Amino acid sequence: MIELKGVSMSYGKIRSLENVNATVRDGSIFGLIGSNGSGKSTMLRILCGVIKPDEGEVTYDSLPVWENDLVKQDIVYLSDEQYFIPHCTINDMRKLYKTVYTNFSDETFKRLQSIFTLDCDRKINTFSKGMKKQASVMLGISARPKYLLCDETFDGLDPVVRQLVKRILAEESADGGMTTIIASHNLREMEDICDTVGLLHKGDLLFVRELDDMKSEFHKVQAIFEGEFDASKLVPMKILAYSKRGSLVSFIARGTIDEINRQMIEKNPTFYETVPLTLEEIFISEMEEKGYDFSKLDY
Repeated sequence: MIELKGVSMSYGKIRSLENVNATVRDGSIFGLIGSNGSGKSTMLRILCGVIKPDEGEVTYDSLPVWENDLVKQDIVYLSDEQYFIPHCTINDMRKLYKTVYTNFSDETFKRLQSIFTLDCDRKINTFSKGMKKQASVMLGISARPKYLLCDETFDGLDPVVRQLVKRILAEESADGGMTTIIASHNLREMEDICDTVGLLHKGDLLFVRELDDMKSEFHKVQAIFEGEFDASKLVPMKILAYSKRGSLVSFIARGTIDEINRQMIEKNPTFYETVPLTLEEIFISEMEEKGYDFSKLDY
């Protein structure tokens, strides 16, 4: 289990993180959402022990990560801008990884090589951005880490490879117990892979929620009524957004699906349906309820 306790970090007068507290469960896929400049990369570098926070600490199973080689043996960090030894091949990097990570698996490497079909004897500096991302994923997962930290890993991948990488990460978490933290500014990329999400904004971790819990609490309803409809009468549900176009009423409610169905039946609409919310719609509702203007977060 990863724990962040009161983590704060500044670069001169620029505040990057402010009193961040969070827990990441073992075997989970944690989505760290934030706009550019929100502090995601700084948080990942602190998590992997590359930099020390000004205040607070990060622990893995109660052990501090800073200056702890034993803990770092279990961590692989895939940065947004991958670094490879100049003029090296993937096979050259594989040899380097094997000297650093004692759990490196040649079997896993060969399996991933067959999936990505990259030429492992070709110099990496001749690869495209997407191919370099694939190479970093190959090497990172082959190291058999307990914790994989990914910074914008899907950026630059074509749609087919993007889904392939998501599938591999999901399988490693489910079968191998690997804990994955994925930092991204793209909400849509995170929706079909993460089980927990946290929103980082201007250095503050505004909330951490289980995605299934969020989806079970928020529902979009579309309905048609013959007469007037007063959404404020729907209690104990909380109406977070409301609109009307002609006879079609749409609103987002916070409450259980059973509560919604019961009350909608009581109102006797001509027609009604509940529509699943996207992660973006859920976040908008959460943010607006907390008093933030989500339109200014630049997602």
